[in-house]
Amino acid sequence: MLLGVIADDMTGATDVALMLNRAGMRTVQVIGAPVAGGRLPEADAVVVALKSRTNPVANAIADSLAACEALLAAGARQILFKYCSTFDSTAQGNIGPVADALMQRLGARSAIVCPAFPANGRSIYQGYLFVGAVPLHESSMKDHPLTPMRDSSLVRLMAAQTQAKVGLVDYATVLAGPDAVRARMAALTGEGVRYLVTDALANADLMVLGEAVAGETLLTGGSGIAMGLPQNFRKAGLLPEREVATSLTAPAGRAGIISGSCSTATRGQIRAAVAAGIPALKVDPMALVSGEQGAETLARWALAQANDKPFLLYSSDDPAEVSAIQDRLGRDKAGETVEHAFAATAKLLAAGGVTRLLVAGGETSGAVVQGLGIRTLEIGPEIDPGVPWTRVVDGPDMVIALKSGNFGAADFFLKAWGLLA
Repeated sequence: MLLGVIADDMTGATDVALMLNRAGMRTVQVIGAPVAGGRLPEADAVVVALKSRTNPVANAIADSLAACEALLAAGARQILFKYCSTFDSTAQGNIGPVADALMQRLGARSAIVCPAFPANGRSIYQGYLFVGAVPLHESSMKDHPLTPMRDSSLVRLMAAQTQAKVGLVDYATVLAGPDAVRARMAALTGEGVRYLVTDALANADLMVLGEAVAGETLLTGGSGIAMGLPQNFRKAGLLPEREVATSLTAPAGRAGIISGSCSTATRGQIRAAVAAGIPALKVDPMALVSGEQGAETLARWALAQANDKPFLLYSSDDPAEVSAIQDRLGRDKAGETVEHAFAATAKLLAAGGVTRLLVAGGETSGAVVQGLGIRTLEIGPEIDPGVPWTRVVDGPDMVIALKSGNFGAADFFLKAWGLLA
């Protein structure tokens, strides 16, 4: 293994695995923290998908360190701690505390902080994170039900989560090239700075940063930073050139969509699917609590639909409705109720012949994968930036796409099926 990745949620893991796969690295995604002594699959890169983004900080640290130990034992030469391109976290963490723990374990003097992903509109300038044309705190992320983002300064956001000093590698330095970036990183590290926020506006900037961090033990950021890493291994003669698959052979069977994301992008994808005639059923958390809806009724409805097109089960709603439900049930219970229902429903759908499944939302994806008992995924072709089809290696015979709520074009739920053979 050349690169080990620790991802703080399911869709983020698939996102970064796709980035590496596209660059010619044989990449496998493993679900959950590896057990002590367990062996990881052989690959150029292994991505460990955790559910640590919103877990209690002690659990997030423990799982991340367990993943790190397994990756190191398998020979990883570099570790990437991958989090969302919108830096999803609370004021207390978990990005800072996990990064601190990994830095201590690896003996790293410093690490970059780079969630930029220009292909999906995430850019960093003067340390401020933008979503499209607006600062992070003015984007729809300000209303995220679990991790509302109310600041756009990555320097301030990171500083609030760690006792370590945070500095900036500005855009002028990035434009000057890898040598200038390395020199700036060395100067800041010499001043006691441990976390280096790096500006990036375009893919070319990520390639510069990737080259600059070739010798670093620990990296932190979004999937975008992985774009420039494979070239380092290739230059060192450790990674051959490989062709990338453009389609994926899927088992015969039914197709379905499960959506728990409440992001603006996913809500638009749902509207487009419904307008195109996809049969859809809205899942109501209050009905789940009362027993009016449940996994059995949801699966029964889905499997009763005509099999010439996918069905859609969704709990996605606008921020005001989500907030009202959270007020009635409590934030944690509202989310857990939907996640448990979707996990149980997915298991019933697989038993009923569903072999092609799209899942929207990080928490929802984690719940569905757990419900299906999936342990390992092989990365397939890209549907939209950051979202691939994957083949289940250890689990039910099926293909599955795990989509971050914010990712994908409006027609995502409609066009994805064309990549399956």
